[in-house]
Amino acid sequence: MQRLHSLISQECTGSPLELSRKLRISERSVYNLLDHLKDFNAEINYDRSRKTYYYQNDFKLEIQLSFSVITNNELTEILSGSYLSKKKDGYSTSTN
Repeated sequence: MQRLHSLISQECTGSPLELSRKLRISERSVYNLLDHLKDFNAEINYDRSRKTYYYQNDFKLEIQLSFSVITNNELTEILSGSYLSKKKDGYSTSTN
């Protein structure tokens, strides 16, 4: 999302297909991300002659991530006796 915002702000996204390649996501995912930005009142337009998306309004996006480390006991309590175990292809939930 941050990379998409940056490319739109710089007005150098390219076509939707080019943008999907820059972001390494599908073209459908590009449209979904654009819709998410529009949900936050971003007025996004596309200029066919310049082949770029741009913001019609002044739009600023700040993304903040927060991580917390919890103990196994806290995790067990949160999951009501279930626990997560790491597998090669992701996480699975098991019940005690």
